[in-house]
Amino acid sequence: MNWRVYILAVTTFAVGLVELIVGGILPTIADDLNVSLATAGQLITLFALVYAISAPVLLSLTAKVERKRLYLISLFIFTLGNLMTYFSTTFLIVMIARIFTAMSTALVIVLSLTIATKIVEPRHRAKALGLVFIGVSSALVIGVPMGIFVSEAFGWRSIFLGIALLSTLSMILIALLLEKMPVMEVVPLKAQIKSLANLKILSAQLTTMFMLAGHYMLYAYLTPFLVDAFNMSASWISICYLIFGVASVSGNAVGGWLSDKIGSGKAILIIVSTFAVVLFTIPYTIIALPLFLVVTVLWGALSWALTPPLQNYLIETDPKTSDIQQSLNTAALQIGISIGSAVGGAMFAVTGSAMHLASFGAILVLCALGCAIFSLKRAPVSHEAELELKSAHNNL
Repeated sequence: MNWRVYILAVTTFAVGLVELIVGGILPTIADDLNVSLATAGQLITLFALVYAISAPVLLSLTAKVERKRLYLISLFIFTLGNLMTYFSTTFLIVMIARIFTAMSTALVIVLSLTIATKIVEPRHRAKALGLVFIGVSSALVIGVPMGIFVSEAFGWRSIFLGIALLSTLSMILIALLLEKMPVMEVVPLKAQIKSLANLKILSAQLTTMFMLAGHYMLYAYLTPFLVDAFNMSASWISICYLIFGVASVSGNAVGGWLSDKIGSGKAILIIVSTFAVVLFTIPYTIIALPLFLVVTVLWGALSWALTPPLQNYLIETDPKTSDIQQSLNTAALQIGISIGSAVGGAMFAVTGSAMHLASFGAILVLCALGCAIFSLKRAPVSHEAELELKSAHNNL
């Protein structure tokens, strides 16, 4: 396999850190910038929302730009955004920097996946994609606990300086070692939106959105929750995030296995309904830390177990637009994160506590379950819908 894929994996690790790492250091950021925890939480909301919008829009706008050049431009903007965060003096500056890093992250991750499939032989494509995804998942497992440790030792801004240095190294390696990539055909944005006209597909995408919204109601404010519930030190908070991260990565494998074993539809229903139950029980597990940690493992595993069966379900539902649906599913995921962190922040501001955010998150997950049931009961995508979508694409 082409060794350049490892460079892409390191790059996705660097950009993945920026979104995920903020959750673990929210109290530190809030204290330093003199804002409330709920306000600081909007850094997660803003990033996810901009990411969701940027992924399809920027790919369409930059369709004619050579891929290596676009990759380097995106990394350069990403690096500037992190340097801007490092030198920031106000919360507004950090928010603006998050916009730049979210837009560039959306392009970098999509381009990493695209380039990875082009620089390897067809028989190695699945492995190459897996390595790139390992970069993102490693940011989840290692990034947050590492960020808490670095923040305690050197201050929270030093984290973003480190990310900027890592992305600069990636830029240099890509500029020197990666060949130019030809421009590939990109599905127009209008055609992507048109594919959601079918309610079976739309409700499936909404399942992802509500699932992640419910998850991030608490996860975005997990640090203050752990402090309120257990008066945890930074070291113990890091351990909790590490446990959650490892469980989340394993959840992808569990979701894929379950989908193959019993079918995508049944796997989706089991995962979403079980996830709702787990979220409902979290507030009652704070009576004992070991009990909470056990439930945290289930929470982490289920939070990302939905992705494999749902993406497989989208492919089974409408193979003709499967590529479009994968892109839109990523957008739905990020919109869910933005909704969950925004609503969670509002609830936190009203109640002054993160203790009951999981219960409210479970309600959103029940909405996801309703969408999943609706989608599964709908008839398959009709041939007429396929022809209509194809016609809309050709007209563009």
